[in-house]
Amino acid sequence: MAMAALAKVVLGSIAFGIFWILAVFPAVPFLPIGRTAGSMLGALLMVVFRVIPPEEAYDAIDLPIIGLLFGTMVVSIFLEKADMFKHLGKLLAWKSHGSKDLLLRICLVSAVSSSLFTNDTSCVVLTEFILKLARQNNLPPQPFLLALATSSNIGSAATPIGNPQNLVIAVQSGIPFGKFLAGLFPAVLVGGLLNAAILLCYFWKLLSVEKDEEVVSTVSEVVAEDDMTLHRFSPATMSHLPSLHSQEFGSTLDALSRIQSSSGDFGYIGSFRSRANSVDIDVQNPSSSGIESFRASSAMKETAEVAGTSQKEDGVSSRRVSRTFSNQSRGSRGEPSVLSFDSKENLMERWRIMLWKACVYLVTLGMLLALLMGLNMSWSAIAAALALVVLDFKDACPCLDKVSYSLLIFFCGMFITMDGFNKTGIPSALWEFVEPYSRIDRASGIALLALVILVLSNLASNVPTVLLLGGRIAASASLISPAEEMRAWLMLAWVSTVAGNLSLLGSAANLIVCEQARRVQYFAYNLSFFSHLRFGVPSTLVVTGIGLLLMKNY
Repeated sequence: MAMAALAKVVLGSIAFGIFWILAVFPAVPFLPIGRTAGSMLGALLMVVFRVIPPEEAYDAIDLPIIGLLFGTMVVSIFLEKADMFKHLGKLLAWKSHGSKDLLLRICLVSAVSSSLFTNDTSCVVLTEFILKLARQNNLPPQPFLLALATSSNIGSAATPIGNPQNLVIAVQSGIPFGKFLAGLFPAVLVGGLLNAAILLCYFWKLLSVEKDEEVVSTVSEVVAEDDMTLHRFSPATMSHLPSLHSQEFGSTLDALSRIQSSSGDFGYIGSFRSRANSVDIDVQNPSSSGIESFRASSAMKETAEVAGTSQKEDGVSSRRVSRTFSNQSRGSRGEPSVLSFDSKENLMERWRIMLWKACVYLVTLGMLLALLMGLNMSWSAIAAALALVVLDFKDACPCLDKVSYSLLIFFCGMFITMDGFNKTGIPSALWEFVEPYSRIDRASGIALLALVILVLSNLASNVPTVLLLGGRIAASASLISPAEEMRAWLMLAWVSTVAGNLSLLGSAANLIVCEQARRVQYFAYNLSFFSHLRFGVPSTLVVTGIGLLLMKNY
């Protein structure tokens, strides 16, 4: 493609430069508007500067990719609602045999979950749990956070739905889900094992300082109860458990006190209030036992429910609540307590919830099977998302509100910006210079191409790199053979994904782990840029090289 007119090249470069700066440094001091607004600003400038006509700007948006992103987000939200990720968290600490065993489990769980639910999702829901697990067992957080971030990136390379750049590659190349998985699975498997081995070697002394026996005895207690303040997955919002000193909780206890005063029984409320105060102290103390916190929070929920119903009923209802509390008090002293009249309804409700969770897992499995069968990926994901919305049988707004619409808008703006930058002719001119030396039928060509992808993925992010280079690399490889064209797409997916492990800015998953760990209350940890870089450089080079060798004969 020939270079465009000089004015078009200059204005297109300015628009792309603004987009790049805001995509890599979203809080830049002179324009701290963030990545999403920066993406839309770049797209707007491409149209205003007449680098790309308005009609072509709309056509530049790849709707199949947007639909696939939306569908996978909704499915992930319902999986989180069905406690899938909570079970993954518990699996990390189940019968753990020390810090090194825990590190290997994190590598395995994060790699598998990211290949099915995207690396960003895995990092969002597992970071806080892993950090608290390490802190409460006096383990250094850095090895485990690096294991989560790097293994999530490597594992996400296995499938088209593992990360955004794979979505782009799968849609643009037309490679079926099964062939995509078969082509990259050996590299992902060996690369994940190598990354885990490098982690163990790099942090062996640091992990050996701790006593494995202590870790085994405490890890199971940490995860035995639901006392961890886990972030509920929401690309848009994060929710926490309410404070025990909140106004709502205090008003609930006051309401119960008034109910109990009419019946002359003050013991239960007083004891519960004292338990709540002691629990809030325990929450502020990281070394306190999680089991008592869980019991108190459960009692808090039961008390709130009783308060809500008692305020709506008359004096007879108040006396019935008083008798219930008295029976609970007698039951705690060893005497038999009276069964609730709605125990059958509670049992039916539990069965309904279990059935709903099973349906969520079955729909997700059906989506994965549809993808493996080669059905349209975008419509398969959208169909699964809508099936889950119907099965939920509720207003879908609360769940749909958790979809990261800002990410979808970011992609729309990025598609327009990248298409405008391609029309300047600069990417084509640069590729024409590199292409003779980067043919994938030669080892030197593969090495140069991998180096270019590694550098661009860390400078311009991996998705823009794929949009800029994908079609050009595939076209060059197709001149050799159709098989080489597919291998070129898979190589691009592998290198651009593993490149995210090089530095903290190389992948959104890395930034998620860093920011989540820095904001965890009482357990915060700062994963610095250079601490990530010292491990990321050797790990990325070794894993990338081994993966390319395994793909050479594909």
